[in-house]
Amino acid sequence: MAKNFGDDEQRAHDPSAHEQRADSEKTIQRNPHPDFGKVQASRPDWPEDPARTFTKTKDPSWKPGQGGNDGGDSLKKEHVEIDPYAEGRPAAFNYKLIISAIIPRFVGFISTRSKDGTSTNLAPFSYTTVVNHDPPIFVVGYAGGYENAKDSLKNLMDTNECVINVISEHFVEAANSTSINAPYGISEWAISGLHPAPCTTVKASRVKEAIFSIEGKLMETKEFESRATPGKKTGVLAIIEGTRFWAREDAINEDKNAIDPAVLKPISRLGGITYGRTTGFFELPRPDFEDSKKAGELEHLIKPKVEGQ
Repeated sequence: MAKNFGDDEQRAHDPSAHEQRADSEKTIQRNPHPDFGKVQASRPDWPEDPARTFTKTKDPSWKPGQGGNDGGDSLKKEHVEIDPYAEGRPAAFNYKLIISAIIPRFVGFISTRSKDGTSTNLAPFSYTTVVNHDPPIFVVGYAGGYENAKDSLKNLMDTNECVINVISEHFVEAANSTSINAPYGISEWAISGLHPAPCTTVKASRVKEAIFSIEGKLMETKEFESRATPGKKTGVLAIIEGTRFWAREDAINEDKNAIDPAVLKPISRLGGITYGRTTGFFELPRPDFEDSKKAGELEHLIKPKVEGQ
């Protein structure tokens, strides 16, 4: 594993590291509005408690082999092929494309602390997801390599500990404030106004306002190199094992195995600076092959492949 530089070492090794991050933000241009305040002011107020309801699926009478529920409309459209490494295509274009297409995404709100305990970090990462349950395994993607490690990654690699918090509606503005490009050693906790709460298996704090939090221990990391610019380190994948769960008492069921989404009110990340609320639900039972076969629903559909493959 490459050496993990501290903030002072980073500046000595690459004095422009922090400036490069700021320049990257300007290149990406997440905010499409020249005057966001004006756009925000023109929009309706936040619905305080919109109805969270279950509906039917779009086509409750759907049968195996039927395909899409749009009557074939989607088949009338053509697709555009995109080579991520096409000559002249900026890497930032791939980033913007991916975050606008792979949606909605869970936002991992990650808390860490420095090895000596003198500083703490709190930041949102939408390259976060769960990949296993026994043991509970989560992955987080960080921009930049080991030598230009973000504060959260530096702390995670130094201590092997973190807390992954779920962002809910009631502290979304505070969570967003922690994405500020503050220098290493400046804690986003103070900027956000959120409150730390103690953990059991890690020294990092969980967010008291969070309805669900996961204490985690770092298992391993993997650094990625740019295809467009060989030698340039562009990202790090962190694999984290969940060692303790924290659930707010009014959100967890009696068996402690399910969270009520109407209480959790999770925020999801979309493209650019757009986020989403979860207000509508529907249910779809997973089909059983043998049951479907006995019911005659799979007649003429049991094949090794379909036409066109």
